[in-house]
Amino acid sequence: MLRFIRYLLFPFALLYLAIVYVRNKLYDKRILKSVQFDVPMIGVGNLSVGGTGKTPMVEYLIRLLQDEYEVAMLSRGYRRRTKGFLIAQPDSTAADIGDEPMQLHHKFDKLTVSVGADRVMSTIGLMGIRPETEVILLDDAFQHRAIRPHLQIVLTPCYQLFVDDWYLPTGDLRDLKSSYRRADVLVVTKCATDLPNAEKASIVERLKPLPHQKVFFSHIQYGLPYDFLNPTETVSLSADMSVLLVCGIANSKSLVEYLKNLGITWQRIPFADHHYFKEKELERVATTFEKMTASNKIILTTEKDSMRLLLHEDFLRQKGLPIYCLPIEMVIQENGEDFDRLVKSKILEVKNNDD
Repeated sequence: MLRFIRYLLFPFALLYLAIVYVRNKLYDKRILKSVQFDVPMIGVGNLSVGGTGKTPMVEYLIRLLQDEYEVAMLSRGYRRRTKGFLIAQPDSTAADIGDEPMQLHHKFDKLTVSVGADRVMSTIGLMGIRPETEVILLDDAFQHRAIRPHLQIVLTPCYQLFVDDWYLPTGDLRDLKSSYRRADVLVVTKCATDLPNAEKASIVERLKPLPHQKVFFSHIQYGLPYDFLNPTETVSLSADMSVLLVCGIANSKSLVEYLKNLGITWQRIPFADHHYFKEKELERVATTFEKMTASNKIILTTEKDSMRLLLHEDFLRQKGLPIYCLPIEMVIQENGEDFDRLVKSKILEVKNNDD
Protein backbone atom coordinates (compact mmCIF):
# COMPACT_ATOMS: atom_id res chain seq x y z
CA MET A 1 0.00 0.00 0.00
CA LEU A 2 2.79 2.42 0.95
CA ARG A 3 4.63 1.67 -2.30
CA PHE A 4 1.45 2.35 -4.29
CA ILE A 5 1.02 5.71 -2.53
CA ARG A 6 4.63 6.62 -3.31
CA TYR A 7 4.03 5.87 -6.99
CA LEU A 8 1.00 8.18 -6.93
CA LEU A 9 3.32 10.95 -5.70
CA PHE A 10 5.46 10.71 -8.85
CA PRO A 11 4.58 14.27 -10.03
CA PHE A 12 5.95 15.62 -6.74
CA ALA A 13 9.11 13.60 -7.32
CA LEU A 14 9.56 15.38 -10.65
CA LEU A 15 9.13 18.72 -8.90
CA TYR A 16 11.64 17.71 -6.24
CA LEU A 17 14.07 16.60 -8.95
CA ALA A 18 13.76 20.00 -10.67
CA ILE A 19 14.46 21.88 -7.44
CA VAL A 20 17.51 19.76 -6.61
CA TYR A 21 18.79 20.09 -10.18
CA VAL A 22 18.57 23.91 -10.11
CA ARG A 23 20.23 24.11 -6.68
CA ASN A 24 23.15 21.95 -7.79
CA LYS A 25 23.56 23.94 -10.98
CA LEU A 26 23.77 27.16 -8.97
CA TYR A 27 26.68 25.69 -7.04
CA ASP A 28 28.29 24.20 -10.15
CA LYS A 29 28.17 27.63 -11.85
CA ARG A 30 29.49 29.22 -8.62
CA ILE A 31 26.47 31.47 -8.34
CA LEU A 32 26.06 29.97 -4.89
CA LYS A 33 29.44 30.03 -3.16
CA SER A 34 31.22 27.24 -1.33
CA VAL A 35 34.31 27.52 0.85
CA GLN A 36 37.17 25.24 1.79
CA PHE A 37 38.90 25.55 5.15
CA ASP A 38 42.59 25.02 5.85
CA VAL A 39 41.94 22.27 8.40
CA PRO A 40 41.56 18.84 6.73
CA MET A 41 37.87 17.95 6.41
CA ILE A 42 36.38 14.57 5.49
CA GLY A 43 32.76 14.45 4.44
CA VAL A 44 30.61 11.35 4.94
CA GLY A 45 27.27 11.30 3.19
CA ASN A 46 24.92 9.61 0.76
CA LEU A 47 22.49 10.34 -2.05
CA SER A 48 19.45 8.83 -0.34
CA VAL A 49 17.66 9.26 2.97
CA GLY A 50 18.64 7.17 5.97
CA GLY A 51 19.99 3.72 6.56
CA THR A 52 23.23 3.71 4.54
CA GLY A 53 25.62 3.32 7.46
CA LYS A 54 26.93 6.87 7.95
CA THR A 55 27.44 6.57 11.71
CA PRO A 56 29.44 3.29 11.47
CA MET A 57 31.56 4.96 8.77
CA VAL A 58 32.21 7.98 11.00
CA GLU A 59 33.11 5.63 13.86
CA TYR A 60 35.52 3.80 11.56
CA LEU A 61 37.25 7.10 10.72
CA ILE A 62 37.42 8.11 14.39
CA ARG A 63 39.14 4.83 15.30
CA LEU A 64 41.49 5.23 12.36
CA LEU A 65 42.56 8.78 13.21
CA GLN A 66 42.08 9.49 16.91
CA ASP A 67 45.50 8.22 18.02
CA GLU A 68 47.34 10.47 15.54
CA TYR A 69 45.19 13.60 15.38
CA GLU A 70 42.91 15.82 17.39
CA VAL A 71 39.63 14.85 15.74
CA ALA A 72 36.34 16.73 15.81
CA MET A 73 32.98 15.76 14.35
CA LEU A 74 30.44 18.26 13.07
CA SER A 75 26.83 17.21 12.54
CA ARG A 76 23.52 18.97 12.07
CA GLY A 77 22.24 17.12 15.14
CA TYR A 78 19.06 15.89 13.51
CA ARG A 79 15.92 16.14 15.69
CA ARG A 80 17.74 17.67 18.64
CA ARG A 81 15.66 19.99 20.80
CA THR A 82 18.14 22.86 20.81
CA LYS A 83 19.13 25.53 18.31
CA GLY A 84 22.36 26.99 17.02
CA PHE A 85 25.93 25.78 17.36
CA LEU A 86 26.85 23.58 20.33
CA ILE A 87 29.84 21.57 21.48
CA ALA A 88 28.95 18.48 23.48
CA GLN A 89 29.57 18.73 27.23
CA PRO A 90 29.86 16.00 29.90
CA ASP A 91 26.19 16.46 30.81
CA SER A 92 24.87 16.67 27.23
CA THR A 93 21.98 14.41 26.21
CA ALA A 94 20.44 13.24 22.96
CA ALA A 95 17.87 16.01 23.33
CA ASP A 96 20.70 18.56 23.34
CA ILE A 97 22.80 17.34 20.42
CA GLY A 98 20.85 14.53 18.68
CA ASP A 99 21.05 10.77 19.14
CA GLU A 100 23.85 10.00 16.65
CA PRO A 101 26.21 12.76 17.88
CA MET A 102 25.39 11.66 21.43
CA GLN A 103 26.32 8.09 20.53
CA LEU A 104 29.75 9.26 19.35
CA HIS A 105 30.17 11.55 22.37
CA HIS A 106 29.33 8.61 24.62
CA LYS A 107 31.81 6.23 22.97
CA PHE A 108 34.88 8.36 22.21
CA ASP A 109 36.38 10.33 25.09
CA LYS A 110 38.94 12.18 22.97
CA LEU A 111 36.51 13.23 20.26
CA THR A 112 35.13 16.77 20.08
CA VAL A 113 31.47 16.47 19.08
CA SER A 114 29.76 19.57 17.73
CA VAL A 115 26.40 20.28 16.10
CA GLY A 116 25.09 23.12 13.99
CA ALA A 117 22.82 23.50 10.98
CA ASP A 118 25.00 26.18 9.37
CA ARG A 119 28.12 24.16 8.62
CA VAL A 120 30.27 27.15 7.66
CA MET A 121 29.54 29.20 10.77
CA SER A 122 29.69 26.07 12.93
CA THR A 123 33.16 25.26 11.58
CA ILE A 124 34.31 28.79 12.41
CA GLY A 125 32.84 28.41 15.88
CA LEU A 126 34.43 24.99 16.35
CA MET A 127 37.90 26.20 15.36
CA GLY A 128 37.51 29.25 17.59
CA ILE A 129 36.73 27.12 20.64
CA ARG A 130 38.94 24.13 19.74
CA PRO A 131 41.87 25.63 17.77
CA GLU A 132 43.89 22.46 18.40
CA THR A 133 41.57 20.51 16.08
CA GLU A 134 43.55 18.82 13.29
CA VAL A 135 40.83 16.91 11.40
CA ILE A 136 37.09 17.57 11.10
CA LEU A 137 34.65 14.82 10.12
CA LEU A 138 31.50 16.19 8.50
CA ASP A 139 28.59 13.85 9.16
CA ASP A 140 25.81 13.74 6.56
CA ALA A 141 27.13 16.81 4.74
CA PHE A 142 27.22 15.76 1.09
CA GLN A 143 24.24 17.96 0.21
CA HIS A 144 25.57 20.91 2.25
CA ARG A 145 27.62 22.33 -0.55
CA ALA A 146 28.50 25.58 1.21
CA ILE A 147 31.56 23.65 2.44
CA ARG A 148 33.92 21.69 0.19
CA PRO A 149 35.58 18.89 2.17
CA HIS A 150 39.02 17.76 1.09
CA LEU A 151 37.77 14.18 0.87
CA GLN A 152 34.18 13.21 0.05
CA ILE A 153 33.03 9.71 0.99
CA VAL A 154 29.63 8.67 -0.38
CA LEU A 155 27.85 5.54 0.86
CA THR A 156 25.31 3.41 -0.96
CA PRO A 157 23.79 0.20 0.44
CA CYS A 158 24.42 -3.00 -1.49
CA TYR A 159 20.72 -3.93 -1.58
CA GLN A 160 19.60 -0.52 -2.90
CA LEU A 161 22.28 1.18 -4.97
CA PHE A 162 21.59 4.82 -5.74
CA VAL A 163 21.60 4.01 -9.47
CA ASP A 164 18.48 1.86 -8.91
CA ASP A 165 16.62 4.42 -6.81
CA TRP A 166 14.30 7.33 -7.67
CA TYR A 167 13.70 10.75 -6.16
CA LEU A 168 11.64 11.65 -3.13
CA PRO A 169 8.83 11.05 -2.39
CA THR A 170 8.45 8.20 -4.90
CA GLY A 171 11.90 6.85 -4.07
CA ASP A 172 14.53 7.65 -1.45
CA LEU A 173 16.96 9.81 -3.44
CA ARG A 174 17.50 13.30 -2.05
CA ASP A 175 20.20 14.31 -4.52
CA LEU A 176 20.87 13.93 -8.22
CA LYS A 177 22.24 10.56 -9.26
CA SER A 178 24.93 12.45 -11.15
CA SER A 179 26.07 14.08 -7.89
CA TYR A 180 28.10 10.95 -7.17
CA ARG A 181 30.69 12.54 -9.49
CA ARG A 182 31.59 14.95 -6.69
CA ALA A 183 32.70 12.08 -4.48
CA ASP A 184 36.29 10.90 -4.11
CA VAL A 185 35.36 7.54 -2.60
CA LEU A 186 32.30 5.33 -3.06
CA VAL A 187 31.65 2.76 -0.32
CA VAL A 188 29.08 0.03 -0.95
CA THR A 189 27.75 -0.72 2.53
CA LYS A 190 25.90 -3.55 4.28
CA CYS A 191 27.23 -6.19 1.89
CA ALA A 192 27.18 -9.90 2.61
CA THR A 193 30.47 -10.98 4.15
CA ASP A 194 30.90 -13.51 1.34
CA LEU A 195 29.81 -11.26 -1.54
CA PRO A 196 31.25 -12.93 -4.69
CA ASN A 197 33.89 -11.05 -6.66
CA ALA A 198 31.77 -11.36 -9.78
CA GLU A 199 28.91 -9.52 -8.06
CA LYS A 200 31.31 -6.84 -6.82
CA ALA A 201 32.55 -6.35 -10.36
CA SER A 202 28.95 -6.05 -11.56
CA ILE A 203 28.20 -3.41 -8.92
CA VAL A 204 31.28 -1.40 -9.87
CA GLU A 205 30.21 -1.53 -13.51
CA ARG A 206 26.74 -0.23 -12.60
CA LEU A 207 28.13 2.56 -10.41
CA LYS A 208 30.38 3.74 -13.25
CA PRO A 209 33.09 5.32 -11.08
CA LEU A 210 35.15 8.08 -12.65
CA PRO A 211 38.91 7.50 -13.11
CA HIS A 212 39.76 9.35 -9.89
CA GLN A 213 37.14 7.55 -7.77
CA LYS A 214 37.87 4.54 -5.62
CA VAL A 215 35.20 1.95 -4.81
CA PHE A 216 35.26 -0.08 -1.60
CA PHE A 217 32.91 -2.72 -0.22
CA SER A 218 32.00 -3.04 3.44
CA HIS A 219 29.88 -5.07 5.79
CA ILE A 220 28.48 -4.66 9.29
CA GLN A 221 30.07 -6.59 12.13
CA TYR A 222 27.99 -6.98 15.28
CA GLY A 223 29.59 -6.98 18.69
CA LEU A 224 28.59 -8.40 22.05
CA PRO A 225 25.35 -6.87 23.41
CA TYR A 226 25.84 -4.89 26.61
CA ASP A 227 23.45 -3.58 29.25
CA PHE A 228 23.00 0.06 28.34
CA LEU A 229 22.61 1.06 32.00
CA ASN A 230 25.58 -1.08 33.07
CA PRO A 231 27.91 -1.43 30.03
CA THR A 232 30.26 -3.88 31.74
CA GLU A 233 27.46 -6.48 31.77
CA THR A 234 27.27 -8.34 28.47
CA VAL A 235 25.30 -11.23 27.05
CA SER A 236 25.85 -13.68 24.20
CA LEU A 237 23.03 -14.09 21.68
CA SER A 238 22.04 -17.71 21.11
CA ALA A 239 19.33 -19.71 19.40
CA ASP A 240 17.63 -20.58 22.72
CA MET A 241 17.01 -16.90 23.41
CA SER A 242 13.87 -14.86 22.83
CA VAL A 243 14.40 -11.21 21.89
CA LEU A 244 12.10 -8.21 21.99
CA LEU A 245 13.52 -5.78 19.44
CA VAL A 246 12.88 -2.14 20.32
CA CYS A 247 14.33 0.27 17.79
CA GLY A 248 13.64 3.39 15.78
CA ILE A 249 16.10 3.29 12.89
CA ALA A 250 15.69 4.05 9.20
CA ASN A 251 16.40 0.52 8.05
CA SER A 252 16.49 -2.55 10.28
CA LYS A 253 17.00 -5.05 7.42
CA SER A 254 20.56 -6.00 8.42
CA LEU A 255 19.67 -6.30 12.10
CA VAL A 256 16.68 -8.54 11.46
CA GLU A 257 18.69 -10.76 9.12
CA TYR A 258 21.38 -11.07 11.78
CA LEU A 259 18.86 -12.30 14.36
CA LYS A 260 17.32 -14.71 11.85
CA ASN A 261 20.71 -16.16 10.97
CA LEU A 262 21.35 -16.84 14.64
CA GLY A 263 18.06 -18.72 14.83
CA ILE A 264 16.74 -16.39 17.51
CA THR A 265 13.03 -16.11 18.21
CA TRP A 266 12.20 -12.44 18.09
CA GLN A 267 9.37 -9.97 17.95
CA ARG A 268 9.53 -6.26 17.35
CA ILE A 269 7.99 -3.05 18.61
CA PRO A 270 8.85 -0.63 15.80
CA PHE A 271 9.28 3.10 16.12
CA ALA A 272 10.04 5.82 13.60
CA ASP A 273 13.65 6.79 12.94
CA HIS A 274 15.04 9.10 15.69
CA HIS A 275 11.83 8.62 17.70
CA TYR A 276 11.75 10.16 21.18
CA PHE A 277 10.25 7.54 23.45
CA LYS A 278 7.40 8.37 25.82
CA GLU A 279 6.93 6.67 29.16
CA LYS A 280 3.58 5.21 28.10
CA GLU A 281 5.37 3.57 25.15
CA LEU A 282 8.00 2.18 27.50
CA GLU A 283 5.17 0.85 29.66
CA ARG A 284 3.96 -1.01 26.57
CA VAL A 285 7.47 -2.38 26.05
CA ALA A 286 7.50 -3.61 29.67
CA THR A 287 4.07 -5.23 29.32
CA THR A 288 4.99 -6.95 26.06
CA PHE A 289 8.22 -8.23 27.57
CA GLU A 290 6.43 -9.60 30.64
CA LYS A 291 4.04 -11.56 28.39
CA MET A 292 6.90 -13.33 26.61
CA THR A 293 6.92 -16.86 27.97
CA ALA A 294 10.56 -17.77 27.26
CA SER A 295 12.78 -18.13 30.31
CA ASN A 296 15.83 -16.79 28.45
CA LYS A 297 14.71 -13.42 27.12
CA ILE A 298 16.08 -9.91 26.72
CA ILE A 299 15.17 -6.56 25.15
CA LEU A 300 17.53 -5.61 22.36
CA THR A 301 18.07 -2.11 20.99
CA THR A 302 20.61 -0.19 18.95
CA GLU A 303 23.23 2.16 20.35
CA LYS A 304 21.51 5.08 18.64
CA ASP A 305 18.18 4.20 20.26
CA SER A 306 19.83 3.77 23.64
CA MET A 307 20.85 7.44 23.62
CA ARG A 308 17.18 8.40 23.54
CA LEU A 309 16.24 5.71 26.03
CA LEU A 310 18.73 7.27 28.46
CA LEU A 311 16.40 10.26 28.69
CA HIS A 312 14.19 7.88 30.74
CA GLU A 313 17.00 6.35 32.80
CA ASP A 314 15.27 6.67 36.19
CA PHE A 315 12.05 5.13 34.87
CA LEU A 316 13.90 2.22 33.24
CA ARG A 317 16.01 1.54 36.32
CA GLN A 318 12.80 1.39 38.35
CA LYS A 319 11.32 -1.10 35.89
CA GLY A 320 14.46 -3.22 35.96
CA LEU A 321 14.14 -4.19 32.30
CA PRO A 322 17.08 -6.11 30.77
CA ILE A 323 17.76 -3.75 27.85
CA TYR A 324 20.89 -4.54 25.87
CA CYS A 325 22.57 -2.54 23.11
CA LEU A 326 23.89 -4.32 20.05
CA PRO A 327 27.07 -2.52 18.94
CA ILE A 328 28.09 -2.51 15.29
CA GLU A 329 31.26 -1.70 13.39
CA MET A 330 31.94 -1.18 9.72
CA VAL A 331 34.48 -3.52 8.15
CA ILE A 332 36.11 -2.60 4.83
CA GLN A 333 36.39 -5.81 2.84
CA GLU A 334 39.63 -7.07 1.28
CA ASN A 335 41.45 -3.78 0.73
CA GLY A 336 40.82 -1.94 3.98
CA GLU A 337 44.48 -0.93 4.20
CA ASP A 338 44.13 0.88 0.87
CA PHE A 339 41.17 2.79 2.25
CA ASP A 340 43.11 3.74 5.39
CA ARG A 341 46.11 4.91 3.37
CA LEU A 342 43.90 6.98 1.09
CA VAL A 343 42.31 8.81 4.04
CA LYS A 344 45.60 9.45 5.82
CA SER A 345 47.43 10.52 2.69
CA LYS A 346 44.73 13.12 1.96
CA ILE A 347 45.09 14.55 5.45
CA LEU A 348 48.88 14.77 5.07
CA GLU A 349 48.48 16.37 1.65
CA VAL A 350 46.26 19.11 3.06
CA LYS A 351 48.57 19.70 6.02
CA ASN A 352 51.64 19.89 3.78
CA ASN A 353 49.93 22.35 1.46
CA ASP A 354 48.95 24.47 4.45
CA ASP A 355 52.57 24.53 5.64
